[in-house]
Amino acid sequence: MILGMSQESLGKSLGLTFQQIQKYEKGVNRIGASRMFELSQLLEVPVQFFYDEYGAGADRAPGFAETGGGEVMNLLNSPEGVQLCRYFSGIRDPEVKKRVLELVRSIAETEESGVSAPSSG
Repeated sequence: MILGMSQESLGKSLGLTFQQIQKYEKGVNRIGASRMFELSQLLEVPVQFFYDEYGAGADRAPGFAETGGGEVMNLLNSPEGVQLCRYFSGIRDPEVKKRVLELVRSIAETEESGVSAPSSG
């Protein structure tokens, strides 16, 4: 979703059908290490991306196919989150990226503290 790539396009890039991609996404089929590496190369993310926050036992973070994927998955499952990621990744200037991140952090911290932001009007 972040890359604007359909399951069909992803499947073609990997030599798979979109049904096979769906089975991987839903956790019906397991992904082998070589396929995981190939997928990480195609999506331009480190293999660790698929394991972030993975822990032992009941404390581990749910996977992509599991419910309750946490804050990041909730963000990526929303149209606004996908747009935010797509547009943010289009910013090339590292200083601008840093300022956007600081702005978003400031807004989030203000909301968490219960302080209402000044209204423009």
